Amino acid sequence: MSYETLLVEKKENKVATITLNRPDKLNTFNLTLANELNQALWALDSDRDVRVIVIKGAGKAFCAGIDVADFFDKNAMEYREWVECMERPLVSISKLKKPVIAQVHGVAVANGMGLVAACDLAIAADNARMGLTAINVGLNCVGPVVAVRRSIGRKRALELLFFGDLVNAQQAFDMGLINRVVSADKLEDEAQAWAAKLAEKSPIALQLAKTGFYTAEDMDYYRAFEYMNEVFTRLCCTEDAKEGVKAFLEKRKPEWKEK
Repeated sequence: MSYETLLVEKKENKVATITLNRPDKLNTFNLTLANELNQALWALDSDRDVRVIVIKGAGKAFCAGIDVADFFDKNAMEYREWVECMERPLVSISKLKKPVIAQVHGVAVANGMGLVAACDLAIAADNARMGLTAINVGLNCVGPVVAVRRSIGRKRALELLFFGDLVNAQQAFDMGLINRVVSADKLEDEAQAWAAKLAEKSPIALQLAKTGFYTAEDMDYYRAFEYMNEVFTRLCCTEDAKEGVKAFLEKRKPEWKEK
């Protein structure tokens, strides 16, 4: 499938990369990009030749939020539909079976920071900067902050939401927003190597781990244990679980059957 605002590449190691491709607009979200990103995510999630998805940006930025050129001349219903379209890919990521990694360089602000937070994992260049900056133009990142808060907690999320300041990659790492910081010249290689390593894991185990994690996230403490034990029981009944344990005992590399 071809896209107007994205580049999609699939490799033989079962890693797929989605590149936000509006570099002249700093990869800001418009309706086309938001819809295409959502479509691409779901298409790759159903592709048996893909186990891990990486999202990155073309040009000098990861994503500078929402294109404000789309802002004007809407009624309340149209604003609601517009913002729901912009946030739909962020929500979808948590519903996908496959892990999604954000590869962050340049700026990731407003909805761009929300996209980083919504991804399951994130790796950033040491010169990257992030922030919930919409307050600075009289708006607010009340959608993106939902994902950000899940990563960094209430106090820090509110500080970013209220002040609209940028944080550097190390600060974002310290907050828990990203998993790794690497030098800018090694970002591409490190992100792909990390994704490739993840793609070698049992696809079934990863899928059950991800869906179980997001489902249990809002459960009370005891119910979460009960639910996760059910997930583990289902996993134990799969062929991949048996193959993984057998390969470990036989000191060989497992051959995943994905069932």
